[in-house]
Amino acid sequence: MFTCEDCEKKNTILYWCKACNAKHFQQNFINWTSGNDDIDKFIQDTQLSSINYYHVLEWLPYNRFYDIEYITEGGFGKVYKAKWIDGYILSWDSKIQNWKRIHSNKFVALKSLYNSENVIFEFINEITMHCKAIDDNDLTFATVRVYGITQDPETKNYMIVLPYAENGSLRNYLDKSYYELSWNGKFTQLCYIAHGLGIIHRNRLIHRDLHTGNILLFSNTFCKCTAITDMGLCKPADYNATENTKNSIYGVLPYIAPEILRGQNYTKAADIYSFGIIIYEVIPGLPPYHDLSHNEYLAIKICQGLRPSFNIKVPQLIVHLIKRCLDANPLNRPVIDEIKVILFTFYTSRLLNFNNLPEPKNSDDYYDEQNDNIISEKFSESLQIDLSQLKINNDDQIIEPKDEGKV
Repeated sequence: MFTCEDCEKKNTILYWCKACNAKHFQQNFINWTSGNDDIDKFIQDTQLSSINYYHVLEWLPYNRFYDIEYITEGGFGKVYKAKWIDGYILSWDSKIQNWKRIHSNKFVALKSLYNSENVIFEFINEITMHCKAIDDNDLTFATVRVYGITQDPETKNYMIVLPYAENGSLRNYLDKSYYELSWNGKFTQLCYIAHGLGIIHRNRLIHRDLHTGNILLFSNTFCKCTAITDMGLCKPADYNATENTKNSIYGVLPYIAPEILRGQNYTKAADIYSFGIIIYEVIPGLPPYHDLSHNEYLAIKICQGLRPSFNIKVPQLIVHLIKRCLDANPLNRPVIDEIKVILFTFYTSRLLNFNNLPEPKNSDDYYDEQNDNIISEKFSESLQIDLSQLKINNDDQIIEPKDEGKV
């Protein structure tokens, strides 16, 4: 339990007293404005309702950023990186009567949305989806958080301020560093992505644009971890497209489920199809259908049953999982919680439960000075391979003997 220094009440969230922090935020409302009443109210509502620092949004004046550098352009806007002078809020410091902040002068990402000055609803919707896709009780950052909102003084486009992914997207990482990934590393990233998608689905949302370009790779103290981003197309699970938008399909063709290509509504099962393609992509490191043009011909072939194939040996359990995720019938695809169980079971060591084993002891000749082998001669006969027939090359790699009668 954490005791608030202001009201001296105990809180379960470390460093965060919702009532007192809401009061501090509200007292500062008169000192800032975004220039848009809807955005002001949106930020103020998040500040008054935040149950931890991870949910806090701020209006961030553009002059609080420096070393601004263009990164890339997407379908809906441009992305920049910049250093943020202040850093994000962690807690209220009663001694200095101001917010305690961390990660000052660190890089953040600034994502602008075209014409966002006029299309406020779509802009706010993307931030709302990011905030909804956060598990209040599990801040593992499986989905990318939002620090706040700023505005480009030249274009007048509003910009979302996000953590900067120093490793870029998962697609970029696979292009540059695939051979650094072990099997363990591949399954680590897939487990992170599955966890993030699980949070999205648990909050009754559908991502609708899940692919390796929308999965960012961050570094922490122990490893590189992935987080899902770009929630602009994310919608509630019970969302139904209107006739005007029903045939409007956005996204990267290889990741779009065949039923969506044919004009049906997005469902969680469509996200599962996208995740199945991602599993395929992470294993060999190749983009799906990398040797085909992404056009109407490919869309037709996908609807007719075309699926990516492996050029390397892959565990049968994973092949079976991918096939289920890419099933043409959405009802046959597994839900994300089942996928998580399969991946985590494959990734972690299995439980060994042996009953009635004999009491541990050394073999009779273990300490025999004339015996240089650590394996007892008494028990070596039971081994399925004859150790004397093995040959060892100069790199100390074991080469299995050829079967007799075979070349």
